[in-house]
Amino acid sequence: MAESLFASSTNEPLAARMRPLTLEDFAGQEHLTAPGKILRRIIDSDRIPSMIFWGPPGVGKTTLAGIIARKTKAEFVTFSAVTGGIKEIREVMKQAEANRNFGTRTILFVDEIHRFNKAQQDAFLPFVERGSIILIGATTENPSFEINGALLSRCKVFVLKALSVGDIMKLLRRGLVILGVQASDDILRAMANFSNGDARSALSLLEMAAINSDGGIITPEILEQCTSRKSLLYDKNGEEHYNLISALHKSMRNSDPDAAVYWLARMLEAGEDPLYIARRVVRFASEDVGLAEPGALSMAVAAYHACHFLGMPECSVNLTQAVVHMSIAPKSNSLDAAYNSARHDALESMAEPVPLHLRNAETGLMRELGYGKGYKYAHDFDGALTAMDCLPESMKGREYYHPTNHGSEEHYKKRLEGIKNWKENHRK
Repeated sequence: MAESLFASSTNEPLAARMRPLTLEDFAGQEHLTAPGKILRRIIDSDRIPSMIFWGPPGVGKTTLAGIIARKTKAEFVTFSAVTGGIKEIREVMKQAEANRNFGTRTILFVDEIHRFNKAQQDAFLPFVERGSIILIGATTENPSFEINGALLSRCKVFVLKALSVGDIMKLLRRGLVILGVQASDDILRAMANFSNGDARSALSLLEMAAINSDGGIITPEILEQCTSRKSLLYDKNGEEHYNLISALHKSMRNSDPDAAVYWLARMLEAGEDPLYIARRVVRFASEDVGLAEPGALSMAVAAYHACHFLGMPECSVNLTQAVVHMSIAPKSNSLDAAYNSARHDALESMAEPVPLHLRNAETGLMRELGYGKGYKYAHDFDGALTAMDCLPESMKGREYYHPTNHGSEEHYKKRLEGIKNWKENHRK
C-alpha cells in the first residue's frame, strides 16, 4: 500500500518524481533530521513512536512518512482523512489487531489528520493506547486546537518549518537537470520566494515554466506569465527586502495609511512571508505607538495570529487592517527610548546588587542577613502607594520613561506626575 503513495513515474508531476527516498536526500528540517537529532535517531533505529508532523504545506511531512515506510520493518498503511470514514478506520484497526497477534507492528500514516472529526479521532485512541497501531499524523493546523487532547497526549509532535530560499533553490537546480532546461539564479530565487517555503509549489512552478520555455531557457517574461505577477525578482534576504520594510515602517510612523498599504502590497505580492511583516507590525505597535494607543499591540498580535491561521492570500486584509490602524494611531516612542536608556545604564554602569528590602527571604539565614527587611507591600497602603525606593543606591533618581502628551499617553503622563509628586512629598 505504501508503494502506491510513494512510487515514482515519469508521468507524475516533478515534485512527485523528485520525492527523496532517504534522509540523506531530504531537504530542510535539519533541526529534526540532521545526524544526532531526535527524529533522525528514531528513524535510523526503527523505534517509531506515535507522532504528529505539524508544518505548512510542501515542507516534507508526507515525504518523511515515505522515508519511514521504506526504513521500517513494520506494516505501513496510509490513510486519507479526506476520503476515509469510521467504517474504513475499523477495517484498518481489525487488520492491525491481526498483525499484532502475529508479532508485526502496524504504522498508520494519516494525511491531513486535522480533517477528522472528534468521533473519527476517538476511534483511533484505544488502538494507540494498547499499541495495536503506531499513528503518524500530518497536519498544517495547530494540533493543540485540531487534535483531541487524549490522542495528542500519546503522540510526539514534531514541528516542521517552511523551507529556506537556499533549500528550495537546491531543489530547483536539481529540477533543471531532470527537465533539461536552464534558468538563472535570479529566476530560481524568484521562484523560491514566490513559493513561500513550499517545495511542492516551487517545483510545480518550475515545471510549468519549463513547459513554456523558449529553447529550453526560462526567462523573466515566462516566469511572469506563469505566476501572473510582475514584481517577482525580489530577494527576501537582499537590499530590496530591507528597503521595502523600511518604507512600510516609515510610512506608518509618518501617519500615511495610503503609502503604508502600498508598500504592504508590494511586499506581499512579491511573495514576502506575511508572518515576517506581521512581526514587524507587532514591534511597531510598541516602538512607535506605545501607550499613546495601548490597543495597538493587541491589534498587531491579533493580525499575526490571523496570518498564521489563514495564510496568503486571505490574511492580506488582516495585515491591511493592522497597518492602517498603526498609521492612524497617535504616536509615541517613549517606551523604546525608556528601554534604550535603561539598557545603556545596565551595560555601562556597575552591576549593583539588588537592595536587601527587594529580596525574598526564602530561608532563616536570608532573614538573618536582612533579606526583605523594610519592604513595603503596596496593597497595604492607601492608594497602593509607598515612598519606597526600588533602584540601587547609585541609581536613585534616575528616570527612563518620559511620556508624551499624545493620545492616551497624556493620561499616563498625568498619572505618573501625580505618583512622583506624592512620593517626593512623603519622602520629605
